[in-house]
Amino acid sequence: MAFFSNLAAEAYDRAYSDRQIVRRLATYFVPQRKLLVPVMIVVVVQTFLGVLDPFIVARGLDAMKTSPSMDLIWLIAGAMLLLAVVTWVGNLLRRRLTARLIANLVQHIRADAFTAAIQHDMTFFDRYQSGKIISRVTNDTQELSQVVLLLSDFAAQFTILIALVVYLLTVSWQLTLVLLVMSPLLVLFGAALRKLARAVTRSGFQAIGEVNASIQEAIAGMRVAKNFRQEAAIYSSFQGVNNRSYAVNLRRGFVLSNVFPVVNTLAGLGTALLVYTGGLSVYNGTITIGAWYLFIISLDRFWFPMTNLTSFWSQIQGGLSACERIFALIDAEPTVRQLAPQTTSAIETESANPIILKGEIEFKAVNFRYNDQQKVLDDFSLCINPGESVAFVGHTGAGKSSVIKLITRFYEFQSGQILMDGKDIRTFDLRYYRRQLGLVSQSPFLFAGSVLDNIRYAAPNLSDAEVESIARRIGQGEWLETLSHGLHTQVGERGGRLSMGQRQLVALSRVLAQKPPIFILDEATASVDPFTESQIQAALNLILSESTSILIAHRLSTVKSADRIIALDHGRIIEEGNHEQLLAQNGYYAELYQTYFRHQSLDYKIVDGTA
Repeated sequence: MAFFSNLAAEAYDRAYSDRQIVRRLATYFVPQRKLLVPVMIVVVVQTFLGVLDPFIVARGLDAMKTSPSMDLIWLIAGAMLLLAVVTWVGNLLRRRLTARLIANLVQHIRADAFTAAIQHDMTFFDRYQSGKIISRVTNDTQELSQVVLLLSDFAAQFTILIALVVYLLTVSWQLTLVLLVMSPLLVLFGAALRKLARAVTRSGFQAIGEVNASIQEAIAGMRVAKNFRQEAAIYSSFQGVNNRSYAVNLRRGFVLSNVFPVVNTLAGLGTALLVYTGGLSVYNGTITIGAWYLFIISLDRFWFPMTNLTSFWSQIQGGLSACERIFALIDAEPTVRQLAPQTTSAIETESANPIILKGEIEFKAVNFRYNDQQKVLDDFSLCINPGESVAFVGHTGAGKSSVIKLITRFYEFQSGQILMDGKDIRTFDLRYYRRQLGLVSQSPFLFAGSVLDNIRYAAPNLSDAEVESIARRIGQGEWLETLSHGLHTQVGERGGRLSMGQRQLVALSRVLAQKPPIFILDEATASVDPFTESQIQAALNLILSESTSILIAHRLSTVKSADRIIALDHGRIIEEGNHEQLLAQNGYYAELYQTYFRHQSLDYKIVDGTA
């Protein structure tokens, strides 16, 4: 088992017993009882038919021995034909009902897994690879269908087994007793393989998760890879992960493929013993030859469900391991926690008159770190007034983005308080709270679709005309003329068909459509042409006039438009004021201005090679 130890589980993974998993799965079966009940009825009918088949033949043989006739032969053949047709119809009906039942269960469990994934905070996505999360939502939920199918077969086989045991007791209790004495050997063998099967199937899922993560990362970084001509390196990395997955799944297949052959061998030994014992019983006149035939035929029908049940816990481990990984994703503990029940929130419901935030934000002695070694904000205190625009400036790692992450509740701070309109931010219902935040990130994310679709993403009920009116508020809509098909221009995956400046304009238009009381901008550092720069600033001016704004500024025009500039260094405020005041102090901000901002100023001119 040392081979599988190299495949590390995620920190949020946990072990569930088979009983816990089955009980939890049962909660998904309850809403499907309209399908489950007919399936069980069909299973019972099929069980009866399965016992009736050898009974007809055996009784027919005994009848032929006493009074043979062609009519009796036709009657037996007709009964067997009718039984075969009815059994085929029953199997078809059960499979169709089971297929629908499986599809419904997988759909609901996949929806729960996806819901859990998107509700996790950003810390979760920083720590765990998205490809592995995707694997749980897709591959593992699909593997779950095998559990449902096996459970359906288990119920059918178990019912048939009980019926056959009862019937065989009426045929020959002596032979049945020998049969029952041998059966526990098969059960013990199946139980012994259960833990090994769980381990290899869990490792198999972890391996395919690594493959998915490798593919996802390669596709996402393809532009960079091609730029540096690293396609061969990407392929080599993928091949290493793929070979590892191959080796793991080869071992998994070896373990699981040996279950049935060994069980069938044990069943064959049992059959040989019973044939010998039954032959002696016929020879001694204890049972008739018809009864012996009936027992041998029924024996084959007994071993099939018996071997299935014996190998059940080994074969089902793939599905149970998938369930274990899915439930671990659903049950993963959030790091962003609420201090009070959601009913105490200032934004409680989506009523006709929801409470709108004013936008007063206050940090009180906040301490925040990403881990024990990485402290970002140290005893941080700040008050932002409603309607005020505040720009944060500072070197990389000063804590600018961390302020935004805490306001948006993407991360949890360790101590102190953050108040919104005088209320602890941790008492707000996250869903309604975040709807009042307009966020434009450093690399604006656009969904595949048109520019119009992406602007309307924040306000789905807006008509096309209303979206166009919003877009044209920015510089009289001149920026739309730069798009090949205006608002109907397709942006491509992640907005890849648009320039960075155009993506920012779409993202800012989306905020204008949202009309949030609080606006947060993590401004991109990419250079844009003067026309796009002016359009972006026009959009910013519109938003700043309507909301409390927190800006991480990289453009001088954005910095100068803020009511207040906060200079951060190692998580502490070292200067604050407007642009002119901070320049006059000739301190930290003045140094930043000379280093980063001054070249963006219209007053900055190069004369004789000097600035």
